[in-house]
Parts: sequence; structure tokens; C-alpha cells
Amino acid sequence: MGSDTDGRDGTDPRPAAVTFVTTEHFTLQGARAATIAESTSRATMFVGSVSAGLVALGLIATAARIGTAFYVFGVVLLSTLSFVGFVTFERVLQSGIEDHGYAERIARLRAYYFRCAPELTPYLASVPPSQRLAIQGLTSGYRQGFRTIAGMVGVVTAVLTGSAAGLLAAIAAGDSVVAGFITGAIVGAAVLLALMLFQGSAWAQISQRRLFDDEPSGSSAG
Repeated sequence: MGSDTDGRDGTDPRPAAVTFVTTEHFTLQGARAATIAESTSRATMFVGSVSAGLVALGLIATAARIGTAFYVFGVVLLSTLSFVGFVTFERVLQSGIEDHGYAERIARLRAYYFRCAPELTPYLASVPPSQRLAIQGLTSGYRQGFRTIAGMVGVVTAVLTGSAAGLLAAIAAGDSVVAGFITGAIVGAAVLLALMLFQGSAWAQISQRRLFDDEPSGSSAG
């Protein structure tokens, strides 16, 4: 066994190389779990804040009726929740991109396993390089953006922003419900479109970024 062999010449890889690769695999898997946990916790806190805020808004409407106090409280509350939504959207999108990078590196390591131990192929999932991420549930497509945690947060944030804009428009138009609904719908749709385009642009930049300059020989079995 040569000192620099990694299994490409038909010999067994060095024990140190196997240790490094398996350790890296488990480390990346733990990092993926951490990013998923953070995204879930942030989304949960955001949805919890929205729920509590809407309950408080309902209590104000019951106690003060639809008057000045309700309008002021509603504008401040919805604006604050919208800001929290934008921040949460950006962070969970970052976490999703980090998770994608970890998954790509794990898929790369699987190619090493199949290259060095091809006899394991019948017992482990073997997919071509183009499907390594899809088999982990990371598919592409326009609708996929709405299935992510960032997409869910983006939809709720767009509704909150549209509601805040609609409330302001209703106040400016002298308690006009029509003006509030029209303004809220337009602003909400615009915000949702902007957030989805921002998310799509971020993923497009990641897909063009190559973590590795080339594919290792024999990686098609990974």
C-alpha cells in the first residue's frame, strides 16, 4: 500500500484517509441537522409572534372598538411583525443555502465510498452525480421555492406587509374598506413576488458556484 494511495489504483485506501472521510461525513451530517434545527426554531418563533400579535390586535379591537387606538396599535404591530418576517426570511434562506452546501459535500464523499468499495453498490443507494442532491430531497423548480421554510416565512411576511399597507390606506382614505383591500392586495403581491425572486436569485447564484473544480474519476457510481 503506497503512502499516497486513495483507492484509485485498485489498492485499499489508507486507514487515515478512511478515518478522515468518515469523520467529515458525520461532521457534515451534524452541521446539516444544526441548520435545519435553527431554521425550524426561527420559523416557529416567527409564527408564534404573529399568532400572539394577532390575538393582541383582536383584544384591542374588542376593548377600544375600531377607533384611533386600534389603528395606531395595528399599524405599529403589523409593521413590527413585517420587519421580523423579513429578517427571519433572510436568515432561514441563509440556513437553507448552508444546508445545501453540506448536502453537496456529503454527496461528494459518497462517491469516494463507492469508488474505494464498489462491492457495496448493490447494498447502498447508488445514483448518478446529477441526482445526488435530489435523492436527499433537495429538488429544483419554481414551485419548490414555496415549499421551503423561507418560502413559508415569505408568504406570511407578504400578508403582514400587505395588511399594514392596507390599514394605512384605509386610514388615509377615511376608513375606506375598498382602498384598504386594494392597496393591501397590491402591496402583498408585490412583496411576495420580490421575496420569491430574491430567493430564486440566491439559489441560482449557489447553483453556479462550484465547490470543487472537477469530479473525481469513477464518481458516476456515487
